[in-house]
Amino acid sequence: MIDDHPQRYALVNELHARPFPSLDVPCHAVYIAVKQPVDAHNRDRAEDRAHLLALLDRHGGAHPPEGATHHAARIGRHDLKWESHTEFVTYSAFGKGVGERAFNPAEAEVFPADWTSEAPGKRIAAILIRVEPLPENLVAVKSRLDDWFVPESLACSWVLDQTAIIAGDFQIDPAGQMRFAVFARPGTGARRIGRIVQRLCEIETYRAMSMLALGRARELNRHLNALDPKLSDLVAAMSDKGRDAEDTLHELLEISAALEAQAVRHAFRFGAAGAYEALVNQRVEVLRETRFDGRQSFAEFMMRRYDPAMRTVKSAEKRLEQMAERAERAGELLQTRVDVERSAQNQKLLESMDRRADLALRLQHTVEGLSVVAISYYAVNLAAYAAYPVTEPLGVSKGLMTALLTPAVILLVWLSIRRIRKGMR
Repeated sequence: MIDDHPQRYALVNELHARPFPSLDVPCHAVYIAVKQPVDAHNRDRAEDRAHLLALLDRHGGAHPPEGATHHAARIGRHDLKWESHTEFVTYSAFGKGVGERAFNPAEAEVFPADWTSEAPGKRIAAILIRVEPLPENLVAVKSRLDDWFVPESLACSWVLDQTAIIAGDFQIDPAGQMRFAVFARPGTGARRIGRIVQRLCEIETYRAMSMLALGRARELNRHLNALDPKLSDLVAAMSDKGRDAEDTLHELLEISAALEAQAVRHAFRFGAAGAYEALVNQRVEVLRETRFDGRQSFAEFMMRRYDPAMRTVKSAEKRLEQMAERAERAGELLQTRVDVERSAQNQKLLESMDRRADLALRLQHTVEGLSVVAISYYAVNLAAYAAYPVTEPLGVSKGLMTALLTPAVILLVWLSIRRIRKGMR
C-alpha cells in the first residue's frame, strides 16, 4: 500500500460538496446572497456561521461542523441550502407547491425580516423562482409572461434541449425580489429542475458581483481623467532643456505613485469581476438556449445589457495599466536624462578638483621653499652654538663659523625635505 496525500480525500470531496437540489414540479425557491460592503474577502466568517445558527435554531435544525463552507437542513416546510463563498454567503430555501398568487412576497418570509436585518452584511441578491408544469397550450405561457414581467427587459427561452422554458426580466419588484419563472415539461427529472433553478440563482448572483466593479471603473476614470493631462504635459516637457529635469522627475514620481495607489485599490475588484463574468457566461452557456416565441434569450439580454458594463470595467483597467506603463517609460527616460546631467556635473566637479589639486601642489612647493629657509635658520643657530667651543682653538671667529655652517645646513635641510616628499609619493 502507498500512503495517500494528506489532502487527497478532501480534494475529491470538494467535487461533491455542493450538489444540485432535487426539485419536483410544482415548487418555488427563495434565494438571498449577503455580502459585506467593504473587504468582504477578509471578513470574520464566524459571524456568518453565527447568523446561520440563529436561523437553524428557530426550527431546531442540525448545526454544520466547524469550518464548514456549505450546509443543508430542513427549516419548516422548506429545504435550506447554505453556502459560504469568497466574498458572500447564500441562502436557498426550496418549498413544494406554488401559491395562487405568483411571486407572493409572503414566500420570502421563510427568511424572517428580523433575522435578515441582523445579517453580517448587505443583501446583494434576492430572488423568487416559481416552477410550474409546462401547459400544453403555449399561449398560456405567453399570457403569464405578459402578466408577471416587464416586456421591455424580458428574457425568455427554451433550455436543455427544450425540456423547460425559463423567463426573467432582471427587474427588482416592489418587495425587493427579482423574479424568475420555470415551466418544465412533464417528465423532466427533479435533478434537472434543480440544476435549472441553481443556474438562475448563480447567473443573477455572479452578475451582481461582477457589476460591483462598474462603479469602481467610473470612479477610476474620473481620477485618470485628472491625471492624464498632467502626465501628457510632463512627457512633453521632457524635451525642454530649460526645465529642470529633477523637478520634472519629482512631479512624474508623484503621478506614478498616484497611479500605483489606484492599481492597488482596484486590483482585487477588477480581478474578481473578470472571474465572475466568466462564471456568468459559462452558466448561461450550459443552459443550451433556443429561442421561444421570437423573444430575446438570456444570452442576448446579457450581450445587450451586461456586456457593455463589463467592457467599461475592462477599458478602465486597461487604461490604468497603459497610463502606468507610460509613466514608467517616461520615468526611465527622464532618469536617464538626469543621470547624463549628473555625469556632466560630476565631470565638471572632477575638473575643478584637478585644478584645485594643481594649485595645492604649487602652493605646497612654495611652502616647501619657505620651510627650508625657516628650518635652516633655526638649524644654523643650533649648529653655531654647538661649534662655538672650537672656534678659539681654531682661531676662527664666531661670525665666520656661522657663515661656514649656513650653506651646509641649508643643503642638508633641502635634501632631507626632498627625500621625505619622495617617500610620500
